[in-house]
Amino acid sequence: MGDSKEAGAESPPTGAAARGGLSLLSQGESEEPSAQGSALFLGGNEVKSRAVVKYSSAPPRTAFARLEEKTDLKLPPANWLRESAKLGPAGTTILGNSKKSKPFSSFGMAYDFIDSVGNDVDVVSDSENIKKLLKIPYSKSHVSMAVHRIGRTLLLDELDIQELFMRSSQTGDWTWLKEFYQRLIDQKWQRKKKSKEHWYQKAILSKFLYYSINGDGAAQPVPSAAEQQESSSSDQTNDSDGASWPAPFEMPSSVSEDPSASSQGLKNDFVRNILWTFEDIHMLVGSNMPIFGGGRYPAVSLRLRDNNKPINVLTGIDYWLDNLICNVPELVMCFHVNGIVQKYEMIKTEEIPNLENSNFSTKVIKDIAQNILSFLKSNCTKEGHTYWLFKASGSDIVKLYDLTTLCEETEDKYQNPFTMPVAILLYKVACNMMMKKNQNKKHYGTIRTLLLNCVKLLDKSRHPQIIASANYMLSELFQLDEPKKEESSESPLNENSDESYSEEEEEMPDSDENGSYSTSSDPSDDNKAVAIIKSVGELSVPEKYKSIHQIRPSCTFPVCHDTEERCRLVLSYVLEGLKSVDSSIKKESDLPAADPNTPIPLKYEDESTRGGPEGLEKQMALFLDKMGSLQKGNYSSQSGMIPGSWQHKMKLQLILKSSKAYYVLSDAAMSLQKYGRALRYIKLALQSHDTYCCLCTNMLSEVLLFLSQYLTLCGDIQLMLAQNANNRAAHLEEFNYQTKEDQEILHSLHRESSCQGFAWATDLSTDLESQLSVSCKCYEAANEILQFSDLKSQNPEHYVQVLKRMGNVRNEIGVFYMNQAAALQSERVVSKSVSTAEQQLWKKSFSCFEKGIHNFESIDDATNAALLLCNTGRLMRICAQAHCGAGDEFKREFSPEEGLYYNKAVDYYLKALRSLGTRDIHPAVWDSVNWELSTTYFTMATLQQDYAPLSRKAQEQIEKEVSEAMMKSLKYCDVDSASARQPLCQYRAATIHHRLASMYHSCLRNQVGDEHLRKQHRVLADLHYSKAVKLFQLLKDAPCELLRVQLERVAFAEFQMTSQNSNVGKLKTLSGALDIMVRTKHAFQLIRKELVEEFDQPKSDESTPAADSSPSLNREEVIKLLSIFESRLSFLLLQSIKLLSSTKKKTSSNTEEDVVLKTNKQIYSQLLRATANKNATLLERIDVLIHLLDQLARGGGVSSNAFSIGF
Repeated sequence: MGDSKEAGAESPPTGAAARGGLSLLSQGESEEPSAQGSALFLGGNEVKSRAVVKYSSAPPRTAFARLEEKTDLKLPPANWLRESAKLGPAGTTILGNSKKSKPFSSFGMAYDFIDSVGNDVDVVSDSENIKKLLKIPYSKSHVSMAVHRIGRTLLLDELDIQELFMRSSQTGDWTWLKEFYQRLIDQKWQRKKKSKEHWYQKAILSKFLYYSINGDGAAQPVPSAAEQQESSSSDQTNDSDGASWPAPFEMPSSVSEDPSASSQGLKNDFVRNILWTFEDIHMLVGSNMPIFGGGRYPAVSLRLRDNNKPINVLTGIDYWLDNLICNVPELVMCFHVNGIVQKYEMIKTEEIPNLENSNFSTKVIKDIAQNILSFLKSNCTKEGHTYWLFKASGSDIVKLYDLTTLCEETEDKYQNPFTMPVAILLYKVACNMMMKKNQNKKHYGTIRTLLLNCVKLLDKSRHPQIIASANYMLSELFQLDEPKKEESSESPLNENSDESYSEEEEEMPDSDENGSYSTSSDPSDDNKAVAIIKSVGELSVPEKYKSIHQIRPSCTFPVCHDTEERCRLVLSYVLEGLKSVDSSIKKESDLPAADPNTPIPLKYEDESTRGGPEGLEKQMALFLDKMGSLQKGNYSSQSGMIPGSWQHKMKLQLILKSSKAYYVLSDAAMSLQKYGRALRYIKLALQSHDTYCCLCTNMLSEVLLFLSQYLTLCGDIQLMLAQNANNRAAHLEEFNYQTKEDQEILHSLHRESSCQGFAWATDLSTDLESQLSVSCKCYEAANEILQFSDLKSQNPEHYVQVLKRMGNVRNEIGVFYMNQAAALQSERVVSKSVSTAEQQLWKKSFSCFEKGIHNFESIDDATNAALLLCNTGRLMRICAQAHCGAGDEFKREFSPEEGLYYNKAVDYYLKALRSLGTRDIHPAVWDSVNWELSTTYFTMATLQQDYAPLSRKAQEQIEKEVSEAMMKSLKYCDVDSASARQPLCQYRAATIHHRLASMYHSCLRNQVGDEHLRKQHRVLADLHYSKAVKLFQLLKDAPCELLRVQLERVAFAEFQMTSQNSNVGKLKTLSGALDIMVRTKHAFQLIRKELVEEFDQPKSDESTPAADSSPSLNREEVIKLLSIFESRLSFLLLQSIKLLSSTKKKTSSNTEEDVVLKTNKQIYSQLLRATANKNATLLERIDVLIHLLDQLARGGGVSSNAFSIGF
């Protein structure tokens, strides 16, 4: 206990009264006791009490009329049982005429204050029941109450056994309880009638309260004796029939239509509902006590007492608790003798425990309250079960039975009339928590437990709507659109954990201190009772009963270890919901019989009958027509569901949930590369959606977006299946597999529609073209759906993704047709002209590329647009190659068609570069386009050079065009940037320079006349030969090309020498040519290295040398070039010797020239001997040459004048 400051702190802040109430306070709110706390100090026994009025229907309080002495209360007042404006909407209830509480009164309150149930409040009950419990140790009268647990809240209701058994005699209900009661508790049970004195006291109190209303009721006529008699009998009738027990078999009509509505007999009939905190116990209490104004305080309670009967402890506790609960500070007692008023006495509430003859300790009352609550919380552990707290009249033993368990042992376990109200309350509390689920997900475990217990209580055949709705809510608890954030990674998944509290908590014997399971004189009684209080006196002992089984605020939510597990749980709840809905639809006899255990056969159509892509176009058109009709709200259900009915609304929600779950499953399977399984799941998702479309009267844009997403994923799957044809058998097996659950859901879907709306998108075809076409159509359909409403602008990211995918698959299809055309072209041997089939494939390919480019350009995807433009350029090159096959190989010329297509290819590559803008956008794509463009120019130039169109163009024009094309090719060939393609670029550039040098060399040989032009060609040939050599020298795998270029340079020098007349000029040219020969040493060294590597490889591995050695090393070509080199070197040395010898005769001795002559003679001699040896191997011949070139370089075989010609 705290001191006075602590007690004072109990007062709630301003406005606390308004929080949590569902109804506004009536006009009399300001007249009701204010929502404030009061702390009482009674002789050191201090208790804390706070009362907050949550709802009141009482009229504005009026001051009570103080009756004159000698007023005869046996005479009825003029206003007795008459309505009055001062009574307000509460009618006669506030004056105590409907004192009897209804058996489900706590449920009525719980429905109205659903926020408090399960969390904040410990007890919900009528104030009369609370008082009866707290008076147990002082009273000999019987106690019979029904106890229910919802979360941490206990609901207490009077269980009138006499009324119950009277009903049982008439209807046959509750016979099992009557038999149990008679067998174990009262073998000679019979109806006890209430005495005349009871009815007399009831009538006199009613008249006293009406007299006490301060008004002019005298104007109204006094009722006649007959009326009084009628009123008295009606009192008896109301009392006996007031316990409005609903029949256990019937479901209230309000519930059958709307699970959220209050069911029959569950109305909150209390004048006021009060949130009462007594010490640490929070209670929601219903009270009908009349409260009047007047006196020293704004509120008083009015009591009538017989002066001949002193107040006893029970009466004192009754008065004290009533005033505490209603926060009334004062009690006014009117004493009478035989109905004649004697006097009034005013007593403060805190003085009541000290009244003469009714002395009691408030601390003891507090201990009793805490002990009873602990006892009930420890033993009423099963949510949804009905417990019966019973104390026989005159007995000290209190017993607790589990009526639900007893009821389940009978033939019909649904005979318990509490089942329906409890189930509805569980459902309502779960609904209320679901409304706030986004605020805090830690309550998901609690919500799941509430719903599972709700479903467990109900009979599927009688309450399909609540069961369907509860299962839908269970499915909603599992988030499908985001990764699951586990509340507790340690908790194992347990789908069957229907109880929120573990089993070991329920049947464990309590300690002796608790008093449960104590021995008794009747052992059979012990077996049936859940718990027993051996003596009511124990309740007065502080903390005698401790709540060792704490009711946990939240329950464990199952941890799903992966997405599939989560979706499977969702689908299991969806299936149960669908079964409930389907079972409630009456028109089942009109449906074709179908066994949910029999798989629905999958229809496989022959590709020829379906019509391939053409058939797909028709199906697509039908689909789009259907989507258009959805916008107008067409409705078609095969099962005969009425639009707007609960079945219709619920089935729509469940079907939509199933489609989402299957979509998530499909997406997960896709990420695992299980494409057959992914296609099966997306098929089920689309079948669900198709059924939704058939049932829906007003298609929401959100649902259309889902469909667009489903079709997009379906397109992805079909594309991946097309790209993974190797695993086709495994994919087919996965696609055809079906679980029993999936079959049953499909069976429910087939009750509403054929589910064939998306068959065109979900067939597993074995044809690559068909799969690619279906994938493309899926994306097109997804895009069309986004056009139906404003979805495109509302979901820009999804729109971009759809167009990206559509562009990508069109690229795939375009490449597919392009490769087919290339294959046809390679097979074409006999026919010299381009076939119609090839042209058709070109057109299809071009159309796909064009549409794909448009897709990417519309979303500003420059990179992908460039790639498609690049592929279009490649298609143009294939077209050009197709036209080059026509004509005889010997008479072949570069045709205009080839030029046209190559120029078109160039245009597309240039567009691709313009699309990218700069290399920074995407360096890899930029480099690739540049390379392709360089290749196109190079191919075009090479073909014009090799197959010159001399019949159409002059030689000079051809040379000019070749030169321009080669220079453009060089422009787009990046030899400087370090990359994987750099060696290729260097080889290409070297080849271009080589070809240009060869062309100018050829022109020089064949040209006569214009000396200026000849000089220009000579300079250009020299320049390009030099550049070609430099680039070839950078490469390690092109020694033959380097050797060939050098030999051409030597030939070029020899040609120049023929036009020279002076020996000095010739000698210079010869020396330059020999210098070129010396520089070929590098090429021979590379060739020698590769030959040695090839020779050193193990003999056992004869197949690898060719693969490991460089592809440029061709033995025949090496031998041919070697022979040419030997002959040219021999010729140059001979000419050098001749010129040097003749010069020596004409001029005086020159030491340097003598040395050169001597060396050249030696080398020439060695070369002749070497070439004469026909048995020498290739490697030996190369070694000789390298040795001779070394000698030539060292021995001055190259004259100092040789460098003057610029080689």
